[in-house]
Amino acid sequence: MVNYAHLLNSHDLKATFQRTQILEVIEKYGHTAIDKIYEEVSKVHSSLSLATIYKNIILMVESGVLAEVSIIGSKSKYEIIKDDHIHLICTECGIVIDKILDENTAKDTAKVAEGSSFSLKHRQVNLYGVCDSCQK
Repeated sequence: MVNYAHLLNSHDLKATFQRTQILEVIEKYGHTAIDKIYEEVSKVHSSLSLATIYKNIILMVESGVLAEVSIIGSKSKYEIIKDDHIHLICTECGIVIDKILDENTAKDTAKVAEGSSFSLKHRQVNLYGVCDSCQK
């Protein structure tokens, strides 16, 4: 379990009730859309507005606490920042599965960046297809 107060403070953000609730929902569900975050947080804090959720998520993305996972044809989902990894995104049900970025893939992406005189800071690799459940 992530220490939310420490995570927020280490990114120069105050550990407010709203932010810790948002992080708790994201950690519970993994890759989570704002609608789901709002639905879950409002069960605990019914007076919290959707605008407050958006504002805090944007701030946490800009501060490096959260990562936005853009999904073609759907709303973005958010996850707590972790080591670089690959997202397998199902185009049928929208599930996002994390896969470890192996050494060869990491080297390949670094080579692409190097060859373009690009200073690589962070990787987000999204692969789209159909998950095992939807194939059945």
